Amino acid sequence: MIQLLGISKNVSQEIREKFNIRSKKLKEEMLKLREFLNEVVVISTCNRTEIYFNCDNTEKEVIDILFNSLNWECELKKYIFHIQDDKVTKHIMELASGFHSKIVGEDQILGQIRDAYEMALEIKSINGPLQRLFQQAITCGKEFKNETKLYEIPVSYSSIAVNKAINQGVKRFMVIGYGDMGSLAVKYILSHNIEKLYIVVRDKSSVSDMEDARVEVINFQEKNYKLAEVECVISCTSAPHIVLKEHELDEDKEYLLFDLAIPRDIDESIGLRENSELYDIDRIGLIDEENKQLRKERMESKRYVIEKHIEEFSEWYSLRQITPHIKKLKEAGNQVASDRITTYNNKFSTKNHKELANKLIKSTSDFYVNRAIEVLKEEKLKGCEEECLRIIEKIFMNVQN
Repeated sequence: MIQLLGISKNVSQEIREKFNIRSKKLKEEMLKLREFLNEVVVISTCNRTEIYFNCDNTEKEVIDILFNSLNWECELKKYIFHIQDDKVTKHIMELASGFHSKIVGEDQILGQIRDAYEMALEIKSINGPLQRLFQQAITCGKEFKNETKLYEIPVSYSSIAVNKAINQGVKRFMVIGYGDMGSLAVKYILSHNIEKLYIVVRDKSSVSDMEDARVEVINFQEKNYKLAEVECVISCTSAPHIVLKEHELDEDKEYLLFDLAIPRDIDESIGLRENSELYDIDRIGLIDEENKQLRKERMESKRYVIEKHIEEFSEWYSLRQITPHIKKLKEAGNQVASDRITTYNNKFSTKNHKELANKLIKSTSDFYVNRAIEVLKEEKLKGCEEECLRIIEKIFMNVQN
């Protein structure tokens, strides 16, 4: 049974932080969960913690397993949701297409789903229906992206932050962290007419491909010396602690700050300064409502893409349940052919006769077995496979009912 445990919508950033699984520990945690579950994939981002798994345990059993294994506090159970089978299929197809992103239509989640899938493949935590589901979801997300062309209405955390800063006349930036969000922010910033951009990283060699003259890569020790030169700070590290404190800022200087990290990178008290404006992920999500609505309308008009992929996976998953019966049918067909060929060979010694007999008998057997399989699949999709299977087994496998 395919199941999903996730964090309910509209849960505050403070609560989401309690469920966050750090990227460095993700493989370790998935391997621990794999000991109890048939398959498992974890999507853990700054906005989302979702655990997809395949097992036959009850809802209560799996929730207890997950909370115990991940050391989550029991009182947090009221903030989760748990769904199964068809609802999981619908959820992940919509997720891959951007329907559940904090900023609707944001396609960064598709890359995060792909990363989670590839990690699960690497550690061998998927090898069945869940593997197929993620393959289908990634394909769905790609097709949906191509159909909707949402890049014509650009919205993402990084682009919102940069666009707001540019609209306020900012020319000098600092980006702290150079992961997915950081690199996107840098890309957006450099697409505008800016004067200076400092990129703060722990290891300067991680930004070795940066050749723009406006860019200077610095380490955390140099950060404080450069803060007095910038107007806007965008922080998006994976650090478990605050990386920008109030006392590090020039007290007489105005700052526009965007904290795109979970847990938070920027000291909340900075937002209380009269000469500073601080946006965290929740506040950024409120920006650009008009673009959001336009994206929603375009996405809804292309929902048929999602419905198609849901149907394709559901058919595969349903037919998968009769795979053992199909195998038995093929074995029975092979046995019928083998028996007839043996009988024919005993009667005719001429080589040409034998070859002809082999082909004729095998093709006859294949024809009827393949037709039986085809009918069984059709009846399965109609929900009428039981009676059909009873008849086929009686004909081909001599099963008496």
